[in-house]
Amino acid sequence: MPHEPVPSAPARLVNGEEARTAHPTSSIDLVARGLRLGDPVADAVIAELDALGREARATLDAGLRDGLDSLDSPPPAIAALLRECETPPFSVDTDMLTRGDTTSLSVDPFWSTIAFALGSLVHTYSAPGIARVLTGTGKLTATAGRRLAETGLWRTNAILPGGLLRGAQGYIDTVHVRLLHARVRAGALRRGWDSDTWGTPINQTDTARTWLDFTVIPYAALRRVGIATTAQEEAELYRYWAHVAHLLGLDPEWYRDVTDHAGADTLLAAIDATNAAPDDNARRLVEALIDVLAEGPLGKALGMEPAQTRILLAALTRLFQGEATADALGIEPVDAAPFLPVIAMGNARARRWQQFSASSSELALVETVAHRRQEFAGLGRTEYQAQVDPAGAAG
Repeated sequence: MPHEPVPSAPARLVNGEEARTAHPTSSIDLVARGLRLGDPVADAVIAELDALGREARATLDAGLRDGLDSLDSPPPAIAALLRECETPPFSVDTDMLTRGDTTSLSVDPFWSTIAFALGSLVHTYSAPGIARVLTGTGKLTATAGRRLAETGLWRTNAILPGGLLRGAQGYIDTVHVRLLHARVRAGALRRGWDSDTWGTPINQTDTARTWLDFTVIPYAALRRVGIATTAQEEAELYRYWAHVAHLLGLDPEWYRDVTDHAGADTLLAAIDATNAAPDDNARRLVEALIDVLAEGPLGKALGMEPAQTRILLAALTRLFQGEATADALGIEPVDAAPFLPVIAMGNARARRWQQFSASSSELALVETVAHRRQEFAGLGRTEYQAQVDPAGAAG
C-alpha cells in the first residue's frame, strides 16, 4: 500500500513517494516535519529585543560573554536562549573545544576556501527554498562579496582554537547567526511568505541541510582534489560540529546519530531527494558568488585575469557539484578532468608531508591558525552582529 503523504508537508517537498522508496520513511518524514518547524526559542528573543530595546540587547551581550549566571533577572526569552546554549544534549569535551576544529584547520587555507565557496555555498544556494529566502532579503546578490566574507568570518571564528567555548567569539557569532535567522524569518512572514508552498522560512530541514553543507559537502569536494580525511578526523569533525548545530538551534534528532561522512551522506541524500531542481533564484546567487570570486582576491592570488579565473571556477564547480546540478545552475561547460590528476597528486603529496609527524602536523596547524586569524581583519561589524549587538541597533 502506498504511504500517505505527511499532512504537514508544504508543496515544496517533491518526489515524496519516490523518496520513501529509496530512503527510510522515518528520514523523509523528518524532512517533511522539519520544513514546518522554525526556532521558537530564537524567535521569542527577537520579539523580546524589539520590545525591550537597547537594555535587552546589552543583557543578551553580557549573557553570551559571561554566562546566564552572571545576569540579574534577565528577560525570560533571553534567559531561555542562554540556558539552552549552555546545556547541550551531549557531554562537552572542553579539551576538544580548546583545540578547535582541528580537522578543518588541517586543510590548506586556499583549498579550504575553494571547497567552502564552490562546495558548501553553491550546494546551499542550489536549494530553491533556501535561495528564495536569501534573495528575498534583497541584499545577497547585490552585496555578494560582503555576505561571502561575513559567512567566512563566522566559520573561521567557529573553528579556531577555543572558538566555541562560552564567551568566545565563535560561540557568540554562532548564536548571533541563529538570531539573524530568526529576524529574517520574522521579516519574511511579515511580508506574506507562502508557508503552505515553501514551509517555514529558515526551517529545521534547511538548517540541517546547511549544517551538512559545512561538514560533509566540503570534504567531498576536497577528496576530488586529493585531500582526504582519516576516520579519526571525521569523528572529530562531527563531534565538534555537533556543538555548532546545537548553538544554531538545530534539534538533536538531526545530528545525534551523524558521526562520520557516511552518516552525513545518508541524511543529506534524504533531504536532497525531496528538493526541487535549482531555480532562477539559485542561479542568481551562484552567478553572483562566482563573480565575486573571479574578480576578487582569489584571482589576484592566482595571478589570473577574471576571465581565466572564471573558467577555473566553473570547472571546479562542475567537479564538486556534478554535471546535472551544474547544468541546472547555468555553469559554463568546462571540464576539469585534464588538470585533475596534477592537482590531486600535488595536494596528496603536500598533505602526506604535512601529516608525516606530530611536529609537522603541529607546524602546519600553527601556520593555518595564524592565517585564519588575519584572513578577515578589518571586515568590521557584520550583519549578524548588528542585529543583536547593543552598539549596532537602535533602541
